[in-house]
Amino acid sequence: MEVVNARRTDPVSSHLAGHEVEATGKAAGQRQLAFNAVKQYPRRTSKELAYITGINRYLLARRLPELDGLVQGDDRLKRKCKVSGRLSVIWELK
Repeated sequence: MEVVNARRTDPVSSHLAGHEVEATGKAAGQRQLAFNAVKQYPRRTSKELAYITGINRYLLARRLPELDGLVQGDDRLKRKCKVSGRLSVIWELK
């Protein structure tokens, strides 16, 4: 899986960090954690998943979109997050 972990406009240090996290396999492990969280707790926001599982919310927010083809963030079915109280995307398996 080819994943871009930095935007074109990000500094070089972000691109280097992105390559490192991929090369070490750390990102793949994080994607597996995110996938397992959605599998076990479908139709939750990333913040709800973080609250339930103890996984860092920002890790989930980075890795869930990378799982395109396996999970989907359903933008059409946003709902009020039970943790933040804000309108948020819910995640589920495709």
